[in-house]
Amino acid sequence: QVQLVESGGGLVQAGDSLRLSCAASGGTFTRYNMAWLRQTPGQEQEFVAAIKGTGASTRYADSVQGRSTLSRDSTKYTVYLQINSLKPEDTAAYYCARSPRTYYLSDKPSDYADWGQGTQVTVSS
Repeated sequence: QVQLVESGGGLVQAGDSLRLSCAASGGTFTRYNMAWLRQTPGQEQEFVAAIKGTGASTRYADSVQGRSTLSRDSTKYTVYLQINSLKPEDTAAYYCARSPRTYYLSDKPSDYADWGQGTQVTVSS
């Protein structure tokens, strides 16, 4: 049974940093690309970052490029998203997702088959 469990969200101030974690179970960890996407009420899901199953490459949205680092630890079946210099516009529910389509790093929410329940990040100005 697939399970993705996010943690690490919270209320922070602009300029702070956060590290979100996603613990995965079910299936072979390295056979899936992993991603973070976010959503605010009334808005579409927005791609944030993705990492290959092997961890060999990553992709970031322009909105977080240069201030975020996505990594994965295959010994802990966990993916980490570090976001620095947080801005109020980073406020959203952050979701971990995985895709079996490992040949490319997708930024389309529809390409991700399994999703976690989400963790809320709120950045105050």
